[in-house]
Amino acid sequence: MLLVGALICAGAALAPDLDHKAATISRAFGPLSRWVCEIVDKLSYAVYKATRMAGDPRRNGGHRTLTHTWVWAALIGGGCSAAAILGGRWAVLAILFAHMVLAIEGLLWRAARGSSSDILVWLLAATSAWILAGVLDKPGNGSDWLFTQPGQEYLWLGLPVVLGALVHDIGDALTVSGCPVLWPIPIGRRRWYPIGPPKAMRFRAGSWVELKVLMPVFMVLGGIGCAAALNVI
Repeated sequence: MLLVGALICAGAALAPDLDHKAATISRAFGPLSRWVCEIVDKLSYAVYKATRMAGDPRRNGGHRTLTHTWVWAALIGGGCSAAAILGGRWAVLAILFAHMVLAIEGLLWRAARGSSSDILVWLLAATSAWILAGVLDKPGNGSDWLFTQPGQEYLWLGLPVVLGALVHDIGDALTVSGCPVLWPIPIGRRRWYPIGPPKAMRFRAGSWVELKVLMPVFMVLGGIGCAAALNVI
């Protein structure tokens, strides 16, 4: 269960960039994901325009707006939990498949680009989803973790989805632009206030600080956390 939750969280951490046409998630599922990204971008922009306050700047797109808020994280997580309960095994497999694809794309990054690589990623994700669902279905292996009543199997799937989205938002909050994670709570004259540390502590997305410092540090911390959870250390 810990492994599955970690993989879902890793995949969900890429999902808030559904509002960005050039993001990894826009390429993950071929034309379908590009089409979804365009729709989410327009939806996010429409919500921004409809809810902006006097202090919020004008903008031309929806990137880092709706999908980068706690509201979106809660809705997506709740939707996954509801789908797992109402849709049964096939819905669970679809959730696992989608997040396995994103986790693999995120881990392999440039190596996973290209139509032939996409097919291999989809096959690997589909196989992994099928195997993991089969393992979790066995008694005591985690399908009923936290929610133990009959019919509540896999209700917990929404939790790592919420966590992954919020981890993404926290990471974006460390960048120069900040992240409006608290929307729609108004702060001063702004509803889309970009939360973040003092500007002296921020960095540009994709800069050497992110790639050569933060990424290795978080990979090491993640490995230590997994090892501790599995009682290896």
